[in-house]
Amino acid sequence: MTRFATTSWTLILRAASEDDAEAQLALAVLCEMYWYPIYAYVRRLGASAADAEDMTQAYFARFLEKQVVRSVHPDRGRFRSFLFVSVRNFFNNERDRWRASKREGSRRLVSLDVATAEEQFKAHLHRDASPETLFVRTWAETLLERVHRRLEDEASRRGNRERVRALRACLPPAEREPDYAAIAKAWGVKPGAVRVALHRLRGRFGEILREEVGRTVEAQADVEDEGRHLLRALGS
Repeated sequence: MTRFATTSWTLILRAASEDDAEAQLALAVLCEMYWYPIYAYVRRLGASAADAEDMTQAYFARFLEKQVVRSVHPDRGRFRSFLFVSVRNFFNNERDRWRASKREGSRRLVSLDVATAEEQFKAHLHRDASPETLFVRTWAETLLERVHRRLEDEASRRGNRERVRALRACLPPAEREPDYAAIAKAWGVKPGAVRVALHRLRGRFGEILREEVGRTVEAQADVEDEGRHLLRALGS
């Protein structure tokens, strides 16, 4: 995703009105990134794991054929909000058509790791959350995991992945303060060096978070507000 010059949401808006190979690739990549919140939403509505997988694939079949993205309205500036509304409408309005297509054989357009998804979904079941709340929370978790993967990838190239992992709990939304003395002893440095490392890591975390959120909003003015909203969803 980092290779796209503009935000993925901007590319999607462009794809809604014209044929564009880069925009179509952005559509496919975003589907692969954010399929789990859709799957969890459908599961929370009461669908079985198998039906949730088939229904998610059916939605993406329509989405990637641009039957969904053509309905984009300019005031839907957040991909998260647009996707939720379109998914809800799709399953409310197209359920009978999906059942018919299922009898004919489901199309597999996105690779879904259902086994891992079921583990995640079961971990969410202890929370008394509505399908809508679960969608937002899993969306936020998916985006946050991308941020952490990018941080770890950068750290790997510098040879200090384990240090970044050791400080992960100190990043938003938890932002716990670490035992500086214990970490310094493990790293063989002074506590002040750990404080500097954490300060820099938090700064880089914020930069990457804004980049990732920026790919899901049309207006850059919405980045900070959307980021705060997702972090609040994770902390609730």
